[in-house]
Formats: sequence, structure tokens, C-alpha cells
Amino acid sequence: MTDLSQPSLPGGLPDKRQVAASFSRAAASYDSVAALQRAVGVTLLDKLPADLAPERWLDLGSGTGHFSRVLAARFAGASGMAMDIAEGMLRHAREQGGAQYHVAGDAERLPLADGSVDLLFSSLAVQWCGQFGSVLSEAGRVLRPGGVMAFSSLCVGTLDELRASWQAVDGMVHVNRFRHFEDYQRLCAGSGLELVGLERRAHVLHYPDVRSLTHELKALGAHNLNPGRPSGLTGRARMQGLLQAYEQFRQPQGLPATYQVVYGVLRQSAAEGQ
Repeated sequence: MTDLSQPSLPGGLPDKRQVAASFSRAAASYDSVAALQRAVGVTLLDKLPADLAPERWLDLGSGTGHFSRVLAARFAGASGMAMDIAEGMLRHAREQGGAQYHVAGDAERLPLADGSVDLLFSSLAVQWCGQFGSVLSEAGRVLRPGGVMAFSSLCVGTLDELRASWQAVDGMVHVNRFRHFEDYQRLCAGSGLELVGLERRAHVLHYPDVRSLTHELKALGAHNLNPGRPSGLTGRARMQGLLQAYEQFRQPQGLPATYQVVYGVLRQSAAEGQ
């Protein structure tokens, strides 16, 4: 079972127990609004080494299991495990197949043996982890010699249009916080794993109005989970202020929402595991 006994995370990141509960609630609606998540995951798959032929793979932060099913099809004959902190997501994924095993687990304390996987694939999950250094350390521990970790995450600059619009309204925390890209650079460089590639790429989605964006975030389970967020319902005056403030960003395609996505690929030494 996943250990969510540490409620307070550094840097103002959300409580993992709330993250798990929020994504569990969103299991049924997630796939209907996950266009960005699909696009990012496909890009991450394209970054896997061409010669990679894992016997065992792990989909970490597997959500509804979409990419577990893709990995199972790509690496037919390999043994696959889907792991997530949100047990509601795992129940949803288990019904649709893909991975042979569905396990509740925390990326910072993987319930796996040393040197047990050849591929650790994690798309848009590790941004919720309080200590990304611990995620990298655990990856180094569980990867076999020559094994690969491929991850995507979000960094500072994500949803800046929404953040700036709320700032103009009341200055409170309404948008999830993320790490700086430079933190990913520093932690990957010091991980002991070989850095195959690390980049930041902006993905911009467009919406007809603000409510379409906020409804999508809620359906994904990725709405505001930060400490210090306002409690209770958002008043009509504040919501109207948000709508007006966001209009300054409008483009011909609609209201933009920018996601700064981090893509990283690391490899365990072929000589020995950690």
C-alpha cells in the first residue's frame, strides 16, 4: 500500500493524500479531457532509446492506464506494472487491462526490489512529488544495469495566464505550484544516472472561455490543491474579475493556457546498478 503519512511537503506543494483523493475522484472523467496528457505521453514515448527492449517495465503514476496499455502493446511479451498513489485510478485501469500488475505506491518510496525493472516510464506524475531527488534515487535503485527512466513533468511557467489573472483579482493561491526547470537540471545532473536528454517545451491549449479551462482541470483532478488556497465557493464578483482579467490574454484561437513541460531520459550504468 502507498504510504501517504507525510502531509506537509516542501516548497508549498500539495498534500499527497489530497492529490491521491482528487485523482481517484477524477478516474471516470479523466480520459474525456486528457488531450494534453495524451500528447505529452506520446512525445515521451518517442524519446525512448530505439534499442530499448525491456523485460520488465513500470508505468509510474499510471492514472487510468492509457500508457500502460500502449507500453504493453509496444513491448509485447514483457511484464508490466502500473503504479499510482490514487487507488481509484488503479481500480479504473485494472478493468481495462494492459499491465499485468496494478500496485498502489509512492514514487519517492517504491515498493519494488533493487534492480527489478528495465524501463521506468512516468508521464505527468512526478510534479506532485515533494522530493524529486528521492524519485531519482529510487529510480536508480530499481533500474537494472542499462535500464532507462523516461519522465515528463511540469515546471514554473505552467498556467501562468490563469495565475496572473487570479493575482489581479485577489492575490491568493489559486493555481498549483511547480518546480523550476533549473531544479530538474540540477537534480538530474546529480542523480548518478547518465543524462541522455533533458528539455523544456511549451504546450499551449486554447479554450473558448475560462470556465472551459477550469472545468477541464477539475475533471482531470488537477485543480487547485495548494496549501493556502481559498476555502469555500468562489464569489460571483471574484469570478467576474477573473473572467475580465483573463480576457487580456485572448488570441484568435481562444484563451491560451500554457503548460511548460519537462522531458527527461536517464539511463542506469550498464556496468552495475546502484
